Amino acid sequence: MTAMPIDAVVFDIGRVLIEWEPERFYDSRIGEARRTQLFEQVPLHEMNLNVDRGLPFRGSVYALADQHPDWAEEIRWWHDCWLQMVPRAIPRTVRLMQALQARGTPVFALSNFGAETFELACETYPFLRGFDRTFVSAHLKCIKPEPEIYAILERETGVAPPHLLFTDDRPENIQAARARGWQTHLFTAPAPFAARLVQAGLLTNQEAA
Repeated sequence: MTAMPIDAVVFDIGRVLIEWEPERFYDSRIGEARRTQLFEQVPLHEMNLNVDRGLPFRGSVYALADQHPDWAEEIRWWHDCWLQMVPRAIPRTVRLMQALQARGTPVFALSNFGAETFELACETYPFLRGFDRTFVSAHLKCIKPEPEIYAILERETGVAPPHLLFTDDRPENIQAARARGWQTHLFTAPAPFAARLVQAGLLTNQEAA
């Protein structure tokens, strides 16, 4: 079966366009063994999802620290040292995004992100302001892989699901998009995604290099 033409490409942000490595940050501070213990005892990722849903960043982190006094300092690092957890861009994926735009293909962002942390990320990585449309979970009060966040993008962009190509590093987010009829690519590294864009006729080999 021939794939439908792609009218827009939808990017996740964390681990696709910028690194997102909280475990690596904590390993560098307290070692892997203590980091493992911390993450087992304290629901840091659950707290972060609540921030992605729109709860205040500092208030959420500091409230969790108050609930776990033995780990209070380490928990507060999630707020106070957050930029160290997104230490660098992923340059080739950024080039792919910009190459698509240069060819006239709309690019959208669809990301689980807190409101404050997204602003911090944009200040540090200005290319994140370059999307044609940006859909951030905290602004929408829903997160991937919930169906509503995908429906919002479809509704607001007017692009039919079969004409969207979505890349994300989390299989559950890919599965949710595929269930709606989106074309998808599970992101593992820039090179396979570049090959997918070439295969789809969106970029030449030279543009995708």
